[in-house]
Amino acid sequence: MAKATALSHRETRERARRQRQNQRTFQLGLIGAGILLLLASMVWLFQKNQTPLVGANYDSADVVFDQPIRAIHEMDGPKLGEIPFLPKAGPQPAIAVSEDFHDLGVIGPTDIVTYEFAIFNQGEAPLTISRAYTTCGCTTADFTATVIPPGKVTIMTLTLDAGFHDITGQTVRRGVIIENNDADMPQLEIWVQATVPAR
Repeated sequence: MAKATALSHRETRERARRQRQNQRTFQLGLIGAGILLLLASMVWLFQKNQTPLVGANYDSADVVFDQPIRAIHEMDGPKLGEIPFLPKAGPQPAIAVSEDFHDLGVIGPTDIVTYEFAIFNQGEAPLTISRAYTTCGCTTADFTATVIPPGKVTIMTLTLDAGFHDITGQTVRRGVIIENNDADMPQLEIWVQATVPAR
């Protein structure tokens, strides 16, 4: 009788151990599935918020030169409520950019560097840039046009003045925010980076 009881205790302990192991495996499986779901959600959100990019090639005849503007640093922040969107039932503009980030590389502490970005209208209605501003006083951006017909392009020339304030020994990022009437992307951001080595 004592032997049967000892076996029963051993079996009980073994069952409890297997049950704990199964619970741990189940919990690890849930944690793994949660992590995968979180990663998939982050990838989806990242892709959803990406600026549509198009090839940098365009014909010079496609560049519009009408109603140019200059973007400067403003402290007002976004004014998305003032954008003149088109009726949803009709044709819409679709903004795209040749690239939304460019590394200007290593520059001198007083260098003034420029870089051109092409902003395309891939939609079926005119794309209107209602407002554009930069993230710092050292940066300006000049647009060849503010109204871009379907299939056409405006060139934005970004200028970074490293001597505007002392950025020696730093790598800085500066941006241009473009408010426009593409309802799917009313605020497009373009960024540049530059490194000014220490003296």
